[in-house]
Amino acid sequence: MSEPTLAVRAVRTYQADKAVYAFFLAGADLLKVADISRVRRDADGGMQGFQRKGIRSHVQSITEFLDQGPVLFPNSIILAISPRARFTAARGERPSGDLRVAEAGTLRMPMPTDGSRAAWIVDGQQRSLALSRAKDQGFPVPVVAFASEELSVHREQFILVNKAKPLDPRLINELLPEVDAHFPRDLAARKIPSLLVHRLQTATDSPLRGMIRRVSEDEGGGVIIDSALIKGIRQSISSGLGALGPLRAGGGQQTDVDGMYRILVAFWTAVKAAFPEAWGRPVTDSRLMHSAGVEAMSLLMDRVMSRAAPGADLLAHAYEALSRIAPHCRWTSGRWNELQRDWNEIQNISRDIKLLAGHLARLDHLYAFAKVAS
Repeated sequence: MSEPTLAVRAVRTYQADKAVYAFFLAGADLLKVADISRVRRDADGGMQGFQRKGIRSHVQSITEFLDQGPVLFPNSIILAISPRARFTAARGERPSGDLRVAEAGTLRMPMPTDGSRAAWIVDGQQRSLALSRAKDQGFPVPVVAFASEELSVHREQFILVNKAKPLDPRLINELLPEVDAHFPRDLAARKIPSLLVHRLQTATDSPLRGMIRRVSEDEGGGVIIDSALIKGIRQSISSGLGALGPLRAGGGQQTDVDGMYRILVAFWTAVKAAFPEAWGRPVTDSRLMHSAGVEAMSLLMDRVMSRAAPGADLLAHAYEALSRIAPHCRWTSGRWNELQRDWNEIQNISRDIKLLAGHLARLDHLYAFAKVAS
């Protein structure tokens, strides 16, 4: 009795003296064919497998993405298949102008009858786990496969695939406003902050125009790194106490991006006016422009702008609050005595950002209370 096989239409090419196949499998078929080689130690302490445990949050976000509806499966799955797989090239004339880098045909993969799988997943385990939990497992999943049963080869390819530097998160942030598509929840949460930072960088009424350092503009004159602003805006939107939070989508209303932008412009215009000696200077000369200062000031924005009365002049409100604490700030020289830090010892680490943000909040509370008491 011949061994059962799974036949798929495929394209074959050669890379590094290895035959490489590209084809599509329905999601359910992929789950039947391929397995994950988990990294572990055997009883003697020897290393087995190569794949880490699935990251629950990552798998869940991909599953939610797949369950949205008609979406493209994110990236190819890389498989190691048995060398007993056989490829038969399609007959017929090649089309005029064929580049001859690959040939079409049929790939037949042997299907073990002992309960084992026909292939190992070298890259894409999170996506395959998400697919196993998706409502629709009929997705056509792109697959790239090479033939090998050697675990050392699987590990080599796994390391090489994952050694490459991942896409810069700052580049993703910058691209998000340019793409009109459904994104996984983590990316969707970054889209509006990225859009707002783009407007702050480019709009003529923005106090930050041309001051933001982005991936596409690293050779420009920007002094504030975009990721610090995006982080502050994202926290303000997501926090129940954030100044921008009330303007996010919910209760049948859409996100008021214009309203968020007006708050940001008013606050940062007030910052510029309240701290002129620190504004626009390189981070080596001004901790206000440093990521630590930007993130701490973003947290202060939530306190200051959240207490603005409806219909109030936002710029005047922000400037009044910031001008009261300005004499007690040490952005370009001196020492933050309460923090036991010289001005240039504040670093872009969570501990320093929390210390600085907490101190600014205390100053704001102290002098806002003093104004009310008087």
